[in-house]
Formats: sequence, C-alpha cells, structure tokens
Amino acid sequence: MSSSTDGDSTQAFDETGDPIAGDDDADPRNEPTGPRQGPSGREIVVPFRLYKAVTVFSTLAAVVTYFVGFTLIDAATLQISFIRTTIVYLLDSAGILPPEDVLVAILAITGVGFIVLGTAVYVLGTRFRGQGMGKSQDDANET
Repeated sequence: MSSSTDGDSTQAFDETGDPIAGDDDADPRNEPTGPRQGPSGREIVVPFRLYKAVTVFSTLAAVVTYFVGFTLIDAATLQISFIRTTIVYLLDSAGILPPEDVLVAILAITGVGFIVLGTAVYVLGTRFRGQGMGKSQDDANET
C-alpha cells in the first residue's frame, strides 16, 4: 500500500502518511524497534508516531499529577483552602471526618504520592525513542 506524495517517486508512504523505509541498512528508519541499552540507561525504540503519543500523554499525565499533588499539599497546610474545605465537607457528609492532625497527614502524604507518581510517569516516558531518531550520545567520535 505505498503511494507517492509531492511527486517524490523514490519515497513510499503507508496508509497513515508515514514514510516507509527502503532496504538501505544505513537508513535510520530501518532501525529495529524494541528495548535496548542506551547511553543513559535502558531505552525503548518505537515507531515515531507512537513516540509522539507517548511523549505527549506522559508529559500531560505528569503535569496533571504534579498539579494535584501540590494542590493537596496546599490543602494540608492551609486551614482556609477551598480544596480542604470541600474535602472536609464531603468527609463530614459521609460521617467519617478524621481528627485534624490525621487529615493533614493524609492530605500531605497523598500530595507527595501524586508528585512521586508524576515523576515516575515522566521518567518512564523519557525512556522511549522514536525509530530513526539521532543517537549523538552513542557516537564514539564525540569527546
């Protein structure tokens, strides 16, 4: 299913518009996918479209979890926080309002947990590399 665009008859494209690599082994688009050992640890080579999706969504998830984590830490430290007031109201409505010290500890620990989760998601997202992306850190002639 290869078609040509822009009059370029030497480059084939698949149904999604991505270029299909030729048989040239030196072409970086022919790099095999899968896990491997890179200069900064283990990395996973994936098709470029998947790399873009992983990068976007892992960064988005990290930002959201950071925001939630810092909001919960703020609720733990401020007595007049809107989030804290909402949490206290919901817990009181359910009839399970813990003592003040326990509530502060739960909010702080949960906030730190969200920040750690965001960091883990971001770090795991950075382990992916798109197929054919440059590997300048791997080059032996760099000093």
